[in-house]
Amino acid sequence: MFNTLQMDIIVHSLEPVMLVGGGPVGESDLSQVLTIAPTIVAADGGAVPVIEAGLMPYAVTGDFDSLPKPLRDALPDGLLHHTPDQNYTDFDKALRLIDAPVVVAVGCMGGRVDHQLAAFHSLVARCNHRCVLVGPEEIVFHCPKHIDLPTQAGDVVSLFPMARVTGRSDGLKWPIEGLDFAPDVFVGTSNRATGPSALHMDVPGMLVILPRRMLAQVTQRLADLPQLAQWPARAAQYTDPPQS
Repeated sequence: MFNTLQMDIIVHSLEPVMLVGGGPVGESDLSQVLTIAPTIVAADGGAVPVIEAGLMPYAVTGDFDSLPKPLRDALPDGLLHHTPDQNYTDFDKALRLIDAPVVVAVGCMGGRVDHQLAAFHSLVARCNHRCVLVGPEEIVFHCPKHIDLPTQAGDVVSLFPMARVTGRSDGLKWPIEGLDFAPDVFVGTSNRATGPSALHMDVPGMLVILPRRMLAQVTQRLADLPQLAQWPARAAQYTDPPQS
């Protein structure tokens, strides 16, 4: 059985927040993201690279199965927020504990494939939370209803649907209007920008993959989006079935 997870917000911020997962964290990831997201939340083992870099997270969440006990014991109790529900990943739970204009997540790409796919799932399942995943060379985010992208001619713009999605584009070599995207039907790998571009989605479910150099600009644009451009929270997908 799956239960709807109810959690209280532990981080309220008017600025972007960095979320550090337990996957690979590049040498420059923390320092680069810290310049645009100065508050750090660690998801379980994500606290390890944060502490090793001489930084202190504002909060550490998760079931703590990958947080070394000596490190856990050394952290102040007020920083630890135990979320033991095994029906959700630590990344998913942490995302819902943060109230911020946008979350910038490192340590969620480039490691185990199942963890990376789970993070992609959470981007869509929690589409009312704006979040950018930072990879070694690319960034990934769930497309809002509309966004202007700071692309240059020749930039790769890949679109991967996590559901059936339709929309429109401006500034792409291959326009997407009239295409029916779906993960088992049609995907938009390696489109190219002809200059500044824009995406307009009819429904939620589309992931956007861009070069990493756009991280700061994309983060700011997501943070500045009006409420009308954001998808509403989705209804709980899994609940206890009715008793017969």
